[in-house]
Amino acid sequence: MSSTSTREVGPGAVTAVIALSGVVVSLMQTLVVPIIPKLPNLLHAEPSDASWVITATLLAAAVVTPIAGRLGDMFGKRRILVASLISLVAGSVVCALSDSLIPVIAGRVLQGLATGVIPVGISILRDELPTARVGSAVSLVSATLGVGGAIGLPVAAAIVQYAHWHVLFWLSAGLGVVCLALVIALLPESPNQAPGRFDVPGAVGLAAGLVCLLLPVTKGGDWGWTSGTTLGLFAGGVVVLVLWAVYEMRVAQPLVDLRVTVRRPVLFTNLASVLVGFAMYAMSLTLPQLLQSPEATGYGLGKSTLAAGLALAPGGLVMMALSPVSARITARRGARTALLIGVAVIGVGYGAGLLLMSQVWQIVITSMIVSAGVGIAYAAMPALIMGAVPVTETASANGVNALMRSIGTSVSSAVMAAILANMTMSLGPAQVPTENGFRLTYVVAMLATVVGLLFTLAIPRAVRSGGESGTGTVPADTPAVGATR
Repeated sequence: MSSTSTREVGPGAVTAVIALSGVVVSLMQTLVVPIIPKLPNLLHAEPSDASWVITATLLAAAVVTPIAGRLGDMFGKRRILVASLISLVAGSVVCALSDSLIPVIAGRVLQGLATGVIPVGISILRDELPTARVGSAVSLVSATLGVGGAIGLPVAAAIVQYAHWHVLFWLSAGLGVVCLALVIALLPESPNQAPGRFDVPGAVGLAAGLVCLLLPVTKGGDWGWTSGTTLGLFAGGVVVLVLWAVYEMRVAQPLVDLRVTVRRPVLFTNLASVLVGFAMYAMSLTLPQLLQSPEATGYGLGKSTLAAGLALAPGGLVMMALSPVSARITARRGARTALLIGVAVIGVGYGAGLLLMSQVWQIVITSMIVSAGVGIAYAAMPALIMGAVPVTETASANGVNALMRSIGTSVSSAVMAAILANMTMSLGPAQVPTENGFRLTYVVAMLATVVGLLFTLAIPRAVRSGGESGTGTVPADTPAVGATR
């Protein structure tokens, strides 16, 4: 049921503000991609140290999403949205004013901490919009996870080509200020809160475990996958997360309610999310490299960074265009069916890509098919989560789901980089990936979608319900939305 403030503003305006904020936050994923090769010179650092500009953002995003969700459930989702956007603006300004490594890494951490905007924003939609509008609005905002990244690549490439690299961060700061002003002016505070004591030990334990687990995933290629540092961090991460889970099961007000998380609908949706995130990020990593590979390789298309970004931009538009389609599938057939269709389309896209690698238009087709599947799948995930958790835990549950996607993208980054780094050919003094290396990345992404389909099939079928989720369905083996523990 809508609040008075929401009716005055209008559901469309609320959705538009949250969707714009989601696009701006997801821009951070690809904002620095065009300057990655130049970072060592720009920041006067070694290449292995400069890579922290990417790693720091990934780690901060993974850590913050479940924490921001829980804080939103407890203290107000609008407050956390405002705090997240302030972090984005502050981080952008720090990077824009910096020419050395440490300040830029600090700024990128602050930008990564804004990632909680998307799961918290989705939860605001559930709380504030009329039930009939929730499904389409959630689908639209979910699509911004991919749309921002797809649009960000050509925009960032154009800026780097025609202006100073600091303009990238001034742009993100300006967009952040616009979103911050709109949130403050138009969004009401959500009435659904779960007051209590914030689980500080749980937050510290989760952050430590995730950093120990994801840091070697992102840096293992530099350190060596069998090095003592890599293996030690992996082992430490597992130990810390196991101890954290034991603690969370015993504390009265946990950061993450693991009893809810292990319900079949939530558990298998989250597992499927890891695989969808993996498959989505594989496209972001491999297709630009394929487009930019030298023509002398025999398969490369020799395009500039800007041209490659423009070729992949239609994929972002497809994601946005198909978000209402996913909402209609969810309304008629259930979110589980929508997720099945989305994951299957991703697999079809990579299968087609194995045959479509020789022309730019073929890469564009591959990108659009994969993006279509990602758009449908990403839109279905929050509907499945919200149909299975109490209304007072919506933001926290969506935060955990966003974390699962982040884990998938981080693992994808490591796996695809390892494949392309180990299947190379000599081209003058340089080593470049072989055509078979790119084909193998497609095959691995296809295998990820197959596993994702199996996890999706394990999600219980839904029954019609008049719950508040806005999806029109609630998994058969879970209590209705809004039920208390």
